[in-house]
Amino acid sequence: MRFIFLILVFSLLTACASTKPPSNSENICSIFTEKKGWYKAAKKAEKRWGSKAPVLMSIMYQESQFKHNARPGRTKILWIIPGPRKSDAFGYAQAKDAVWEEYQKSGGGIWSRRDDFADAIDFIGWYNTQSKRRSGIGVNDANNLYLAYHEGHGGFNRRTYKSKSWLIATSRKVADRSFRYSKQLQSCEKKLSSGWWPF
Repeated sequence: MRFIFLILVFSLLTACASTKPPSNSENICSIFTEKKGWYKAAKKAEKRWGSKAPVLMSIMYQESQFKHNARPGRTKILWIIPGPRKSDAFGYAQAKDAVWEEYQKSGGGIWSRRDDFADAIDFIGWYNTQSKRRSGIGVNDANNLYLAYHEGHGGFNRRTYKSKSWLIATSRKVADRSFRYSKQLQSCEKKLSSGWWPF
């Protein structure tokens, strides 16, 4: 009985560790070293959809800071009482219910989950290809991809972001982070792809 209890405790601790955000989210080499399997999943999405791993990772960072169960904050009723959440977005990619269902039908599969990193990074790659098809955005144009990701393709095409200076500033941050991630990845990708690290 004690043995079974210890196994359950170990399993719980392991699960918590696997879903905890990376300790250094500003460095993609650190992220991929700490989070086993993330590099492989990001490269798989890159190969499938065309968006580079640094672009995908930068969008995910902006959306959830790599929190598997991230949700939008709640509204306030009478400035005190917690009300409904601002949207039904959830998970690493902050995908909304309707868009996630579209992704599942378009290749994600019915078993894909928003709190699963591999599924979420694949979703972002899929969405970026939709941005190319529906809005003419290059699949590695991080700045405009994020604007479309936030506003939706209809909103992007109507240029709703033009009146949102904060969003334009945020999309530039996404592009800058993507550039930094790309530079960082150049220094460690050989070791990551070989699956060997000296520690």
